[in-house]
Amino acid sequence: MAKKPTRPEQPAYPDTQAVTIHDQTMQRGPGGELHQFAEGDLPVMTTAQGGPIADDQNSLRIGARGPLAMDDFHYREKMFHFDHERIPERVVHARGYGAHGYFETYESMADYTRADFLQRPGERTPAFVRFSTVAGNKGSADLARDVRGFAVKLYTQEGNWDLVGNNIPVFFIQDAIKFPDLIHAAKQEPDRDFPQAQTAHDNFWDFVTLTPESMHMIMWTMSDRAIPRSLRFMEGFGVHTFRFVNAEDKSTFVKFHWKPKLGLQSVAWNEAVKINGADPDFHRRDLWTAIQSGDFPEWELQVQMFDQDFADSFDFDVLDPTKIIPEEVLRPVPIGRLVLDRMPDNFFAETEQVAFMTQNVPPGIDFSNDPLLQGRNFSYLDTQLKRLGGPNFTHLPINAPKCPMHNFQQDGHMAMRNPVGRVNYQPNSWGEGPREQPKKGFRAFPEDVQGVKGRVRPESFADHYSQARQFYISQTPPEQRHIAAALTFELSKLERPEIRARMVSHLLNIDETLAATVAEKLGMRTMPQPADAAVPTRQDLEPSDALSIVKNGPKRFEGRKLGILVTDGADAALLKALSAAAAKAKAVVEIIAPKVGGVTGSDGNWIEAQQMIDGGPSVLYDAVVVLPSADGVADLVKEATARDFVADAFAHCKYIGYAAAAMPLLEKAGIAADLDEGTVALASAKDVSAFFEDLGKLRVWGREPSVKLGKAATPVK
Repeated sequence: MAKKPTRPEQPAYPDTQAVTIHDQTMQRGPGGELHQFAEGDLPVMTTAQGGPIADDQNSLRIGARGPLAMDDFHYREKMFHFDHERIPERVVHARGYGAHGYFETYESMADYTRADFLQRPGERTPAFVRFSTVAGNKGSADLARDVRGFAVKLYTQEGNWDLVGNNIPVFFIQDAIKFPDLIHAAKQEPDRDFPQAQTAHDNFWDFVTLTPESMHMIMWTMSDRAIPRSLRFMEGFGVHTFRFVNAEDKSTFVKFHWKPKLGLQSVAWNEAVKINGADPDFHRRDLWTAIQSGDFPEWELQVQMFDQDFADSFDFDVLDPTKIIPEEVLRPVPIGRLVLDRMPDNFFAETEQVAFMTQNVPPGIDFSNDPLLQGRNFSYLDTQLKRLGGPNFTHLPINAPKCPMHNFQQDGHMAMRNPVGRVNYQPNSWGEGPREQPKKGFRAFPEDVQGVKGRVRPESFADHYSQARQFYISQTPPEQRHIAAALTFELSKLERPEIRARMVSHLLNIDETLAATVAEKLGMRTMPQPADAAVPTRQDLEPSDALSIVKNGPKRFEGRKLGILVTDGADAALLKALSAAAAKAKAVVEIIAPKVGGVTGSDGNWIEAQQMIDGGPSVLYDAVVVLPSADGVADLVKEATARDFVADAFAHCKYIGYAAAAMPLLEKAGIAADLDEGTVALASAKDVSAFFEDLGKLRVWGREPSVKLGKAATPVK
C-alpha cells in the first residue's frame, strides 16, 4: 500500500545557523538546506549578540598573571550561559531519545475526521518522536524494567498534534488525581534516594497492592514488554479513548496503535542486567546507528474505531484507562505510517527541549471523558512552564508549529516574537490582527453531559482482575515464566513480608498457578486469602494473540545484529558467506576479536573488528557465531569473557553458529553436551543459508527450562 520511504524535505528554521555533521561544519540556510563550507572559509565565532570574537582561548586580565578584568564581556557571557545550560529534568520520562521523520497518510479519512493531515492519500506530515523510560532519572540506563514513553508530535497544517503515549496500552491508575502518589511511590524512596530506575522496593509495591486498579498494568510491566530489545521493535499506544470528529460533527471513538514494521522483540531479564553493564546507552545507540545507516525505523498507525452502541455493549468501560479492547474483538485499521529518518542536530535543543502536551490536538481530533486523559490535559502545561522557564516555550523551533501561527499573545520570559503594529487585542475596530473562524477552527464535540457534581468513580470501572487474567493467559509458556520470575525478583527486594503477601493475594484473583509459583519462590509458608474483589474475575475472556510478544515476532532477521567472534586464521570463506547472508537478510554484522584492531583471516587478509571480546559480550547481539581457528581457540578457552560470550548466548536461548574449531570453547563454556537445534555447526555456505532461515525465530525457547532448571510450582498450603 505504501511507497518506499524517501527522505522528506528538511523543516524550515527561522535563522541561518552553523551545524556540525560527521565532523564537518555546514551551514543550515533559512529553508533548512545544508551547505558545506569551503576549506578555510569557516564562519567567524561571535558572541550571542553577534559580535566577532578575537580570542576564545584566554580571559581578559590585568597583566599576564593578574586578576580578571570586570569588562571581559565575552568571558562573562560564555560562563553565564554555561552556568545556566541545564534545565530541570522531567519528573517522569527524564531519560529520552528522539528522532525526526514523517507520517504518511494511506487513504482519506474524511468520513471519520476533518483532521487536515488525514484527508489526502500520500501526504507526508513532519514528525518528531521521543522515546523514554518513565521512572529513571536522566542518567539511568536504557534497559531498566519500565514502561517506555512513545510520544509523537506531528506538525500538521492546522497545528501540532501530540499523541503522548506509551509502549503499554493501559495505565496503573484510573484517575489523574492519583498520579502524584503513583510517581512518588515508584521513584526513589525519599529518605534514602534509592533505588534508581526500578520499582523493586517497598513503596511502589505498597502503593499498587493498596490500589487494585493497578493489577492489569502490573501484568504488563512484569512481562517482557517492559524490557524491549530496541525502541524500533516495540509497539506504541495512545492509551486513552479519543474521538474522531468529521465535518458534520459526527463523532467516532478511536484508540491509536503504533505497530513496528520489524515486529516485536524483547530481552531476557538476565540479559537486560548485563546489557546495562556493558552498554547503558544500548537503546540510544541502536536507534542512532539504524538511522545513520539508512535503516529507517517504521511503524504503522492503526486505529480501533467504534460508535456509542459498541461502547455501550462492550464488556468494559471504554473510558477506563486500565482496560483495552482486544484486537480480536475490534480489529485495528491501518491509516498511515511513521518513518524516522533523521537524528536531531543537537540533543538539547530538540530532544531535551521538546514539549509534548496531550491537549495539543488539531480540528477533527477530540477527547473522551477518560478521567486520566482529562487530568493530563490540565497537567502538562504546568510542566512545560516549570521546565522551560516561561510561557514562550512554543517559540523554540522544536515546539513551534510549521503552519502559519497568529494570535495576540505577547511578552513574557524569552519572547522571540510579538504582535506587530498598534493592536494587541480583539475585538478591535482597527481592522487588524487575526480573527477566529468558527467553521475552520477547533470545535469540541457537542456531547450531552449531565449528572450530579461529586468526587465519584463509575461502577463500570470496578473490575480490576479480569483483563489482568486475560493478559496472563494470552502469553506463551516462556512469557508466563518471565512474569512469574519478574514478580518474584521485585517482591524479593521488599523489607516487609506483609506487602509480598498482599501482592500474592491479588495474584490469586488473576491466576492461581501464577500465585502459587511466586509464593513458592518467595518461600512463603502459608498462602494468603484472595484479595477482596469488587467484581469477581471473569473466566470467559478468551486469550488474545495480539498481547504476546513471541506470537508477534518478526519471523525474519531484518534489522537485527549478528555478532561474530573471530581469531587470527578465522575461515575467510565462511565469514564472507555469513556477511553476504546478513546483507541479504538486511541484518547487521559486528566482528568481535581478542583485540579491537582486528585479526588476519585464513586468506591472509586483514579483518577489521568493531569490538574486543572484553567489550563485546553476546548480550549485545541477537545471534552469534563463533569462528576461531584451531590455534586461536586455544587462547580463547583461557579467556573468561570468551567463555561467557558462549555460555550467556546459550543461557539466553539465542541461536549459535560455530565452526568445528570452536568446539574446545563450547566444551569449556559447559554447553558442548547440550547442543540443540539452536546450536548449528557451520562448515560451508550451504550451512550458512540454513542457519539464517532459522534466525528469524530469534530464540530457542525450548532450551530455557533446562538452562534455568525450572520446574512446575506446587501449591503452598
